[in-house]
Amino acid sequence: VVSRWNTGCAGGVQMVYGMRRWRPDGVRDAQEPPSLGNQYTDDTALRDILRTVVPSEDLERFEPDLERFGWRVVTEVKDLGQRAEREPPRLESYDAWGSRIDKVVTSTAWKALHDIAAEEGLIATGYERNFGAASRVYQFTKLYLFASSSGLYSCPLAMTDGAARVLELSRDPHLLKSFARLTSRDPHEFWTSGQWMTEKAGGSDVAGGTETLAKPKEGAADGEYELHGQKWFTSAADGEMSLALARCLDQQGSPIPGTRGLALFYVEMRDSDTGTLNLIKLHRLKNKLGTKQLPTAELSLEGTPARRLSLVGKGVAAIAKMINITRLHNTAAAASAMRRVLALARDYAGRRRAFGKLLIDQPLARGTLAWMEVRTRGCLHILLDAARLLGEAETVAKLFSAKEAVRVCSEGIEFFGGQGYIEDTGLPGILRDAQVSLDFDFAGLGYEEGYGRLH
Repeated sequence: VVSRWNTGCAGGVQMVYGMRRWRPDGVRDAQEPPSLGNQYTDDTALRDILRTVVPSEDLERFEPDLERFGWRVVTEVKDLGQRAEREPPRLESYDAWGSRIDKVVTSTAWKALHDIAAEEGLIATGYERNFGAASRVYQFTKLYLFASSSGLYSCPLAMTDGAARVLELSRDPHLLKSFARLTSRDPHEFWTSGQWMTEKAGGSDVAGGTETLAKPKEGAADGEYELHGQKWFTSAADGEMSLALARCLDQQGSPIPGTRGLALFYVEMRDSDTGTLNLIKLHRLKNKLGTKQLPTAELSLEGTPARRLSLVGKGVAAIAKMINITRLHNTAAAASAMRRVLALARDYAGRRRAFGKLLIDQPLARGTLAWMEVRTRGCLHILLDAARLLGEAETVAKLFSAKEAVRVCSEGIEFFGGQGYIEDTGLPGILRDAQVSLDFDFAGLGYEEGYGRLH
């Protein structure tokens, strides 16, 4: 009797993707799964690059924290991230008595990731600036270590960082407390932010597709508005605030067309006194290819209070300050996914035998690992250089690394054979979630069209 492990059929022919090994006593042994070590100390490329972009005295001060965090991300954070994927968010539209509540319910694991993000200073580090120009490199190194274990909690952190930068640059005294919450290390004070641009009429074509109207609030101070419209794709719908694009009106009360009419607005999700939604209705959560841990909603704004952050006609320029930050986060998440699948594949190659030899001793396998390594290192170089220069290279970094992440993660999944296609291994999720890096903020554009707009 021959036992097959992980069999399937193709054209009536039985395919064998992997065989169990035999011990000397004749008892079959299960294949050893790949394992992960300290994600900082095991990453020689990361440590080498940091030595080139960070002054030695700064690196000596924060490297012990990176070593500690390198273990936390593959133990506590990784376990929470996996739980968050198994326990996706849901929308409760009504309470038991029929009142509409539109409550986004997330898992305890998702909430714990929020607390860890605050405690670790994953946003705060960039604004405390304790290491001068190296502070952003330190911050994005931690985000790179965190992202592939975090169950996509890296996404709300990206928008939170972008929103914090916009509020910091606005110097609006009314929003100082909000900025302090976005950059807090206290889990009880820490806020996350959304980013509301996409509407039904268009993704990246905000000039033609933005139909949400901003009407000055009667009797209120200058800068206070009410927003009316729909937002089609609002990630991190469990956050406390968001930045939103909306179209202003001319003196006759008509919408101002094109980018001339757009402004950027600050919106809080809930009334600070009652805790109810600020004239916002959540219609449903998106059923997505990946990133299922992340609550992404369709919502309506029905007179939602908002504060204008930019001049009328300068909305796109204002939100670009946020997008430049989120693109760098995107690069961190892409590089992190590449490094994770490579680390797993490399460890697996030292355990898996085929045709009488370990995979690591076979030229084709070594060539595949080398191909993955070169691309991963390239994206990591881009990330940390962009973090150091923050503001010059974010767009190109995001687009290149996102495309490479899908290629490397796909190759990494293939490296495991049939096991790479099995959900229980946790490997397919790496590829699914890598795909979003390519679509993020180029919604509605093909790769070639998005790339063409950069040149």
